[in-house]
Amino acid sequence: MQKITTCLWFDGQAEEAMNLYTSIFKNSKVLSVMRWPKGHADEGKVLVASFELDGVLFQALNGGPQYKFTEAMSQSIDCKTQEEVDHFWTRLTEGGGEPGPCGWLKDKFGVSWQVVPEQLPRLLQDPDGAKAGRVMSAMMQMGKIDIAKIEEAAKG
Repeated sequence: MQKITTCLWFDGQAEEAMNLYTSIFKNSKVLSVMRWPKGHADEGKVLVASFELDGVLFQALNGGPQYKFTEAMSQSIDCKTQEEVDHFWTRLTEGGGEPGPCGWLKDKFGVSWQVVPEQLPRLLQDPDGAKAGRVMSAMMQMGKIDIAKIEEAAKG
C-alpha cells in the first residue's frame, strides 16, 4: 500500500477531474467515491473520491473555493516517446488547459503538470557541459518538449 497519497482540492470539479485523469492514463481506475448524504445542500455530489493513475493513488476533494492550484505543486509525467509526450500534452491541455514553458502545462482545473521525455533529464545532466547547455537552451525555447530537437541540440 502506498504510504503517501496526493489529495487534490477542487471547487466542485473533483468527479470531472478524476474521470478525465483516469481516461488519460493507462492502468487507471476509480477506487471509491463518497458523496454527500441526503438532506445536505450538496446531496449526491462527490465529497471525496480515491483513484489510481498508472499505479499511483490520488484523492480528489470538493473542498470549495478557498484554495487554488499553483505551479508550486505539480505532477510530473515520465514519457518514453514523443507519442507519449504528445498524448499527455494534448489531453491535459484540451478543454481550457494552458500550455506553459519547458514542458509545463496547466489542465482546465488549474492543476500543473510536467510532461518530461526520459531523454531530457539524461541530456541535461550530461557530463559534457557544452552539450547540456545546448539542450537547456533548446528546452527554454519550447512549450511541449520535442525529443528530436533536444537530441539535435545535444549533437550540436
